[in-house]
Order: sequence, then structure tokens, then C-alpha cells
Amino acid sequence: MSFLRFLGPSPGPPALPPEIAFLADAGVDPELLRRAADLAEASGTDAATALLRAGLMDEEPYYRALAQALEAEYLDGPIPLGMGARFPDSLSLGMAPLVLGAGAPAVLAPRGRQIAELLAGRSPRGRMPAVTSPTRLRAALFAAMPKAIAEYAADDLEAKAPGWAFGTRPLGPGLALAALIACAGTLAFEALPPILALILVVAAQTLFLAMAMFRVGALFIPSPTVPPPVVAPLNDRDLPTYTVLVALYREARVVPRLVSALARFDYPLAKLDLKFVVEADDAGTIAALARIPLPARFEVIAVPDGRPRTKPRALNVALPLARGELLVVYDAEDVPNPGQLRLAAEIFARAPASTACLQGRLVIDNPEDSWIARCFALEYAGLFDVLNPALAHWHLPMPLGGTSMHVRTAVLRELHGWDARNVTEDADLGMRLACAGYHVGDLPSATIEEAPIVLRAWLHQRVRWMKGFLQTTVTHGRNPIETYRRLGRLDTLCAATLIPGAVASALVYPVFLVWACADFLLFEIPVAPEFWRNLPIGVAITLFLSGITALILPPALGCIRRGWWDLLWFVPVMPFYFALVSVAAWLAVIEFVRAPSQWNKTEHGLSRTSRSGVLRPRRPAA
Repeated sequence: MSFLRFLGPSPGPPALPPEIAFLADAGVDPELLRRAADLAEASGTDAATALLRAGLMDEEPYYRALAQALEAEYLDGPIPLGMGARFPDSLSLGMAPLVLGAGAPAVLAPRGRQIAELLAGRSPRGRMPAVTSPTRLRAALFAAMPKAIAEYAADDLEAKAPGWAFGTRPLGPGLALAALIACAGTLAFEALPPILALILVVAAQTLFLAMAMFRVGALFIPSPTVPPPVVAPLNDRDLPTYTVLVALYREARVVPRLVSALARFDYPLAKLDLKFVVEADDAGTIAALARIPLPARFEVIAVPDGRPRTKPRALNVALPLARGELLVVYDAEDVPNPGQLRLAAEIFARAPASTACLQGRLVIDNPEDSWIARCFALEYAGLFDVLNPALAHWHLPMPLGGTSMHVRTAVLRELHGWDARNVTEDADLGMRLACAGYHVGDLPSATIEEAPIVLRAWLHQRVRWMKGFLQTTVTHGRNPIETYRRLGRLDTLCAATLIPGAVASALVYPVFLVWACADFLLFEIPVAPEFWRNLPIGVAITLFLSGITALILPPALGCIRRGWWDLLWFVPVMPFYFALVSVAAWLAVIEFVRAPSQWNKTEHGLSRTSRSGVLRPRRPAA
């Protein structure tokens, strides 16, 4: 008798997870199923998600086989949705009712572990629903109720939290009242006794000086540009699912580079949920995406036509479809560091729950294209490598960058997404996070960006930014006492510095710059015998010097931290560059009155140079 008989039968390979085991009966290669099971085990996901996200099997044959295993009808044509279908609820549940007489009461598009529950017999009560794929269910819902989806994306924030939405109320009465208050204040100031007028002037100067100190103080906060080594990095099983949203509009030129950049992420394929959000009538971008064989982890969402035509409205359509616990937004021209998602997930895992967002470092890669691109690169170096890391260190409010903005998805949904009518939805979201008690952290990971290379394009973009700052000021200034109560003294001062203060300082910058230079350089500074009479001049000199310091030193320090020694010589040009920001601010005021939610589109893919080499230069026409 063989000794092996006493050992019993060999255990054989482990059983396949139920969400893919049924595929063996449908003739799917068992080796492919084993690969999916191994990938699921390594990634910490269910096997169905691993199978589909990794592209081991297409969605359509999988759900057709699932319907057969459940002995249910598979809907591969038009889906007759019933009156109870809702956006986004039907997509969140993966189930929608069908019209009477459709042969089934509802249609299911289950995902992940819901599939195993269905196969185990825990199905909806009553007759067995029909089955379709999630992509088909989404297409059917978008086709059946485009108007309702467009209204949801535009109005959900205002409906649920009107105090945090710019809204559709007319601006005329409020602007007229502000003008009246300003005129009355000017007249009242002229009538004040000299000593009281002096006190008010010094108080205003001191306030502006305190505001400048945020930028000057940021110079003394260390901010490494290289991510610190992680002592115990998360393994793939512990990483959360990550949703990547990219809103595209007339961006066919950069689509190939964008897809290539996002495909290089160092992250488990089964935990990637990448979505391109395009306008339904943007035929050029849709065609450019269709020409590329997108991996299974990519998805294209066509946003129904609606108003306002803005990036935040498009993102609001995609937010309910996000499957990740973490979410990041990129712009069309972005090339993020391949390790950025993994680093952000590790920082989030070790940060308190109050850290709801991380802002990545935006780096301009084409400064050699023009002088305006060079100034833009210096400005971004001062903002993302100096000021923002300091604000994160101090736990102060931060206007987000709009791209490379990583957030906990649950918090973003708690805040009802983006304000569809705010054309700098990033700045507004940063303020809402602060008002809700959350903090924004620093993410020392670079995302390569492209700067406008001609003045017209730069001005077009900057007018939109300044107009959005005005919208954010109006939104959170309607109830200043409530905003102050939520933020506190220091946070309120910081928010006032970065949002309305940025616009106000830009509006008066040329006048005060010329006035100060004339007073300090061309004329003799008067000296009064009493100290208190010299106080306004002394504070004014301090304010002038601190203002110039805040304009020049952050970009210079940002260049040093980036190792851009060849750009340091251009830093003295920045005071003149900010005179152009003043032009943009005045144009923004006009546009704010005439068309507050008009989105000024910035064209991308026009760079001729690339400092890092990752932005492929545009080929000249033959």
C-alpha cells in the first residue's frame, strides 16, 4: 500500500470567488479567472472588479453571462425605464424600475460584492429583475432624463445649501447698495474730526499690513519639493479605490498626451476609476477619445446640455458616479507624477479625519515660450511651493488650485459638490471646506502644467479667476457674521486676504504703486514734531516695503526650491506683471456685472517648449 494514500487527496487550487466562478460554466478560460482571483487577493478587491478593471474581460460578455447564471433576461438594447427612475439614486443603487409590461419589474446593474449576493440568492423580492451592464444603465438614464440631470448638476448645491451657493439671484440691488455705502462712507470720512480720521487710516493700514504678513510669513516655513520617505508604505490591499475626474471641453489636441499620462499611475488597476467628463455636443473631443483604445479602467461620461456651461457643472454630473473613497480632479493639460495617487492615499491614511483635502504642487513647464509664460511660472512657484504649503502648515483656509486637488469623496458629497455657477469653483470649495471645519493639507508631488503663451489668452484666463474670486466673496459675504463664527478671527482674516483682498489689492495696485514711488522717491517725506502724526507715513512705508517683499520673495524662493536658477534673474519683473493682474481685475468687475457665470475657455496644447520634456512641443504646420 502506498504511503501517499494515508495523506488523503491533494487539496487542489482554491475555489474561485462566487462573483466570477459562474464564468467557468460559460466557457471562460479557468486560467484567466484564476489570474483575476489572484489580482483581487493582491489588491484587496472583489474578483469581478479585478476582472473588469484590469481588462481581463469586457463588461458586456460578463454581464450577459451573469444574466444567464441568474436565469434573468439580459437587456442589450433600449431600456424602457419607468417613472421611478431617478438620477443619481438609480445609478448609486445599480437598479432602476422598468415600465409596466416590460417583462421584468426592474433592471439591475450590480457591481462588486452585490454580484456575489445575487448569486447567493439574496435578490430583490418578487419577480427576478432583468440584468444589464452599468454602462448601459447609465446611458439609458442619461438618454431618458437629460434635463433632470442637467438641473441636478446646476442646482443641487443651491437647493440643499443655499447659503453656500452663488445662486441665480440678481446682482443689481446688492451692487447698488454697495455703491451707496461706499459713497456714504467717503462722505462721512471727509466730515470726521482729524484725529478720528487719522485713527481710521492707521487701522486700515494695519489691517492691510496684517494681510501682507501671510505671504511674508510663508517665507519662513520649510517646504520640501521632494516627497518625504514613507516609513511604512501602504500595501496594495490597504489602498483605497481612487476616482480621477478630468473635465474636457474642446481639448482634442491634448487627449493623447492626457491618456498616456493617466495610464502611468503607480496604483492597483482594480482600484482605479478614471473618468473623462465631456460635453455631449463636443464632437471633437469625443472623437479624439474614441480613436484611442482606452483601458477598462477609463470611462467617458457625456454631460447633457445645460446652463451654465462650466467645469463645476460637468464635475457635478460625474460626482455621484465616483466609486472611489478618494477623488482627484485634473485639467486637460496636466501630467501628474505617476506616484501622486499612492502618496496622497498614504498621507490621507495617516492624517486626521479633519484633513479632508490635499493640494498638489502645480509646476509650469513651458516658461521659455514667452515672457508671460515665464512670469506665470514664477507666480506658480511662489504660490504652490511657498504660500500654499505654509497655509497648510498653519491650518488656514486655502483657495484650492482646481487641479491636483485630492479630496475625501464622502466630504465632497457632504458639501454637495461644486458650485456650478462659480467660475473658480476651486477657491469656493476651499472656503466651504474651511467653513465646515475641515483642513487642506500639502501634497509635495508635482503636476506638470502648461501656461498661456500670449497675453490675450493669459488675460482671458485671469479675468475668469478674478471674477470667480468676486463670486466667492459675494457668496460667503452675504452673511458675514455666520462666516466669521464658523472660521474664527485668524481664519477670517486669512480668507479675506486671499479672496476679496486679492481682488481689492489688484484693483488699486497701479494707483498706489505710482503714488508710493512718487512720494518716497521723488518728494521729501514730511516729518511732523509729534509721533502720532508721523504714524500714517511710517505704516505706509512699512506696508509698501512688505507689499513689494510679498510680490518678489515668494517667487524667488519658489525658484530656489525648484532649482530654477536660470529664472531668478526674471523675478524683478514681477511688480510689472502684477500691473497686468490689475487690468484683469478691472475687466473682471465689468464681466461680473454683465455675465457673472460666463466661463472663459483656455486653449491647451499650444506649448512650444517643455522644461521637463513631458509636454511634447506642438509640431509646426507643414
